[in-house]
Amino acid sequence: MVKFRRLSTSRWWNNRSTWIIIIFFSVLLIVRLSKSFIFRDLYYFITKPFWPGEYQQEILRKSLNQELNIKLNQLEKDNLRLRQLLDLQNFSADNKLNSSVILRNTDSWWKKIILNKGSQNGVRTGDVVTGPGGLIGIIENTSRLTSSVQLLTAPNSKVGVWNERANLHGLLVGIGRKNPKLIFYSKNVDIKIGDYILSSPASTILPPNIPIGIIQSIDNESEPNTIATVQLSANPEAIDWVQIFRMRL
Repeated sequence: MVKFRRLSTSRWWNNRSTWIIIIFFSVLLIVRLSKSFIFRDLYYFITKPFWPGEYQQEILRKSLNQELNIKLNQLEKDNLRLRQLLDLQNFSADNKLNSSVILRNTDSWWKKIILNKGSQNGVRTGDVVTGPGGLIGIIENTSRLTSSVQLLTAPNSKVGVWNERANLHGLLVGIGRKNPKLIFYSKNVDIKIGDYILSSPASTILPPNIPIGIIQSIDNESEPNTIATVQLSANPEAIDWVQIFRMRL
């Protein structure tokens, strides 16, 4: 009888169905005790590589970052325009004078325009002239009724300018042609074609941040400093009215 029990126990223990039942109830017990956390974690790690949502979320994140960068860039431009307006408004109405162009000499070597306002209107040598697009030039000399404006393209024109994006300063020099050259104060500069050029806040002869033009070309091989060509934003050949800023020390 004892021998029969041993044989029955051995058969029962080695029975495949018995093991399946034991494993099944063990799994149920584990699930019950772990509250399904183990299986949920296992399912997560196994299926995660195949989730389409991960790829979509990455695309969404990139799109949102790009949108934020565009909005930030636009806000910076809006802020710049507001500051330019505020800078110009710092000059009182008494120091602003509207004038018409009565003579153009933009094709000659000296690059000048003549205005219908002169010394009797308070215009002096060194006053700043702007028009649609930005800076045009500086009053070179006056008579009682008229004044002569030296354009930025004139060979002896030199004004301090800068690029706000890269915080780079330089000297805009007229060379007698349509596009003046910009000489930076250093060799290695972070300047790009299309960058905006404004009057320098460090200038002692110009109000700060008046629009001047954009970088048209760059000569990185020039020595000792980098030189760029600037396309002016204000075209004297197409301007009939200007504004004179009467600079007072």
